[in-house]
Amino acid sequence: MATHDEAPQRRASLELLRAEAAEERAVLVQERLRAGEDPWEFMEDLPSVDELVVFILRAENIAANGGARPNAARHYRVLRQIALDYPPLTAAVWRLIGDESPHRRWDAQVRADAP
Repeated sequence: MATHDEAPQRRASLELLRAEAAEERAVLVQERLRAGEDPWEFMEDLPSVDELVVFILRAENIAANGGARPNAARHYRVLRQIALDYPPLTAAVWRLIGDESPHRRWDAQVRADAP
């Protein structure tokens, strides 16, 4: 049985979450374009709308837990619970679980640290 800190609260429909994530993705694109980056080089590196929805739900779970960063086991349980609560997000969740590093290439910090 999942404890309250593992299960995300269903706050909105998946359609609304996807619309919010699509707006966030558009902001990421605009930010990169205004920085003079070539869209042919960065579009594949951006998270998908469903990946952003998973990140939004994960961030809400972290905030509900007092802002404490989850350890690897809790991170896995939270993402798995998101997949159970929102079945259409399952593929995105498993892609994110499969990432070996906690950062993505589209993350500004990763880009700044790249050799």
